[in-house]
Amino acid sequence: MVDIHTLDFEKIISKKGFLDLEVDHTLDLFVEIEKLKKEKNAIILAHYYQEPDIQDIADFIGDSLALAQKAQSTSAEMIVFAGVHFMAETAKILNPQKKVLLPDLNAGCSLSDSAPPLLFKIFKDKHPDHIVITYINCSAGMKALSDIICTSSNAQAIVESLPAEQKIIFAPDKNLGAWINKQTGRNMVLWNGACIVHEMFSFEKITKLKVRHPNAKVLAHPECEVPVLALADYIGSTSGILKYATKSDALVFIVITEAGILHQMQKDNPTKTFIPAPPNNTCACNDCPYMKLNTLEKLYLCMKYELPEVTMNEELRIAAKIPMDKMLEISASLAL
Repeated sequence: MVDIHTLDFEKIISKKGFLDLEVDHTLDLFVEIEKLKKEKNAIILAHYYQEPDIQDIADFIGDSLALAQKAQSTSAEMIVFAGVHFMAETAKILNPQKKVLLPDLNAGCSLSDSAPPLLFKIFKDKHPDHIVITYINCSAGMKALSDIICTSSNAQAIVESLPAEQKIIFAPDKNLGAWINKQTGRNMVLWNGACIVHEMFSFEKITKLKVRHPNAKVLAHPECEVPVLALADYIGSTSGILKYATKSDALVFIVITEAGILHQMQKDNPTKTFIPAPPNNTCACNDCPYMKLNTLEKLYLCMKYELPEVTMNEELRIAAKIPMDKMLEISASLAL
């Protein structure tokens, strides 16, 4: 039997990225996690792409920015973010006085990783007359190099708020950027980044699926490639997709985004049918491997020992928050 009091948790995390401890299989983790939430004045934030058990135990479920903002409105002292690293960073940027935990530090993001700040800085310097609009799915370092942050929900509105002659670099998602260019008639310079999950969907397989379900509405995330988006009846963020399905009179939907969203879609609409769009691979899986690194066991250990913690240099946090504030300022002005 291992004496946990003799373990160096920091070394365990540095090697594995998470607390590699065995969990007593007789524990009811739902009950234990609820106890820990009360004991530690903690809240659990879960992205729609998390496994169903984590979504069910979470206090708030949603997109990354909305979740970080939800945490701001609470008196919780500890945030456990069941998502990926950039999301936990975003929560820390907006909640500097709260402890932010991520169950597995290896839960990264292919899109965020596609834009290393050092390389992007070189790219940015080659376009000195451009302003930088960066999709929130990026690291704090990328945010700090940006002029305005956007989400998939407000990206088009943010771009359209700027003068037509304003030159823009859009990063890191080339697919979202290309879609906005098409919607707005702009010619933004696009960084060559993408999400591995949203680039995996098969145009041919989805077309065949539509033939088999002629009455189905096709819902797609704008991180998908242009040919796939052309098949969609609705294009929007994960929360937008969920809202559309709930309001729609349609009974069958083909959903072109990470399959984790189907859990909430089915919970909110038990009489409707949701079909995950097939990817272009042999295993027929469209799960994000990074999102699924978080498990209920890791979540429990993370809360129990308050590790791994996501920390941030204050100078970086402030620099990353400035373009986020700019986004909120523009959004507020557009709402008037």
